[in-house]
Amino acid sequence: MFSFSSIEDYHSFLAANPNGCQTAVQYYLSKIEENKNLNAFLEVFKEEALERAAQLDKQRAEGKPLGKLHGVVVSIKDVICYKNHQVTASSKILHGFRSLYNATAVEKLLEAEAIIIGRNNCDEFAMGSSNENSAFGMVKNAIDENRVPGGSSGGSAVAVQAKMCMLSLGSDTGGSVRQPADFCGVVGVKPTYGRISRYGLIAYASSFDQIGVFGNNIPDVAKVLEVISGPDGFDSTVSNKEPETYILKNDDSKKYKIAYFEDALNHESLDPEIKSASMNLLERLKKEGHAVQPVDFEYNDYVVPAYYVLTTAEASSNLSRFDGVKYGYRAKSEGLELTEFYKKSRAEGFGNEVKRRILLGTFVLSAGYYDAYFTKAQRIRSILVKKTELIFNDFDLILLPTVPAPAYRIGEKMDDPIAMYLADIYTVYANLVGIPAISLPLFSHTNGMPFGIQAMTNRFNELSLLQFSHLLMRQYKVLP
Repeated sequence: MFSFSSIEDYHSFLAANPNGCQTAVQYYLSKIEENKNLNAFLEVFKEEALERAAQLDKQRAEGKPLGKLHGVVVSIKDVICYKNHQVTASSKILHGFRSLYNATAVEKLLEAEAIIIGRNNCDEFAMGSSNENSAFGMVKNAIDENRVPGGSSGGSAVAVQAKMCMLSLGSDTGGSVRQPADFCGVVGVKPTYGRISRYGLIAYASSFDQIGVFGNNIPDVAKVLEVISGPDGFDSTVSNKEPETYILKNDDSKKYKIAYFEDALNHESLDPEIKSASMNLLERLKKEGHAVQPVDFEYNDYVVPAYYVLTTAEASSNLSRFDGVKYGYRAKSEGLELTEFYKKSRAEGFGNEVKRRILLGTFVLSAGYYDAYFTKAQRIRSILVKKTELIFNDFDLILLPTVPAPAYRIGEKMDDPIAMYLADIYTVYANLVGIPAISLPLFSHTNGMPFGIQAMTNRFNELSLLQFSHLLMRQYKVLP
C-alpha cells in the first residue's frame, strides 16, 4: 500500500519502484474518489496525471536527471491559471472558461516535474473565510464534516488534509492559506509579497495577493516554495531576488529573539484554550533560552478595518473586467441597453459575498468618501509598515495565534459577515505589511479540532521562518 510522508522519502521510494509515479497517482485518484463528498476538487485531471506519471517513470528508467519535484503530486487552487484547463475562481461568472496560458508558479511546477492532479474549490474570487461562498458548493472539513475548512483556500487545505495529494497551492490575501491550514491541521505558508510571481493568479486585491503552499511538513513546503519563487518578466511587482535554497538544519542550538503582541493575546475574541496554548509555548521557548518579550502594538483595532477598506477597493477595480462581454458568463441580452446588460450579467454571475465587497470597494472609492476611508487606510498601512520595521530591528520573529477560535460549524457565521471579517484579526496584518507568515499545526482543542501558531519574519527572510518552523514542528508539535 502506497503511503506518503515526505518528498525525500517518496524519491527514495521511486528509486526502488520503476512504476512509482503511476502507483502514487493511482493512490491519490482513489483517495479523491473516496473523499468526493468533501467537495475539495472542482476538476480532477485523471488521464493527464496518469499519462504524465508514465512519462516520468520512463524518464527515470532512462537515467535522466530528475527535477526537484519529480513525480510530486500537487493540486492547485481554482484561481491559478493552467493552460488549456478551466479556471473559474469558483464563480458562475467564469464557469467554463479555459486559461490560455500557465501561471508562472504552474510553469515552474511543471519544469520541476511535478504532477498536477486537479483544481481545488475555494471561496468565490478568494473572498471568504469559510469556503461556503463557492458557486459550486461548500467544502467540508475532513476531521468533522459539520465544520468549515476555512477559506478562501479551503479546497487546497482539505486536499492535503485528507491525503488527496502531497502538496497544494493556494492564495493568501488576508490569511486565505494560513487560516484554512489552521482549521485543517496542516502547514500553510504565505511568503513575502513579491517572492512569488502573481502572473496567472486571478486578482482579488493586487497589492495583497500572494500564492502560498500547503503541506504536512516544513522541508516539503520549503522545497515547493524554493521552486516557484523568483523573478518574472511578466510581473512588475515580483522581486528581482533570485530564489534561495532552503537548507533546513536539525541543529537546535540557535536561539531566537521572539516578539509577541500582548494586546492580541489578551483580545476578548481569543478562545481560552488557544490563548493558554500560545502563552505556554512562549513560556517554554523562554525557558529553553530564547529571548521572548511582549511588544506594544497599539494598532490592533485598525488592522481589520484598514485591510477591508483597501482590499474591497482593489477588488472593485479588479473585478470590473468581468462584464459578460469578453469572456465568461453572459446574461440574455435581448432588448437590454448596454448598461442594463452589464448589470444583469454581473448580478447573475457574482455571488452575494463578491457583490458585497464590490459595493463596499466602490463606496470607499467614491467622491466624498475617498479621503475619509481609502486615504486613511493607506496611512494606517504606512504606519504599520514602519512599526514592523522597528520591531524587526530588535527581533527575529513575531509569534501570534493564527485564528481566534478553531473551525466553526457550517453556517454558523454566514448571517453575520462582520463577525466573519473580524475573525481575520491575526492574519491580515502580514498581508498589510507584506511580510512572510506561516501557520504551524501544533495543538489540539478539546472539541477535537486542530489549531496552531503563526510565525512571521521580516521581508524576504523566509529561511529563518522555515528554520524556526522546522524547530517547532519537531520539538513542540502535540497533534497526533
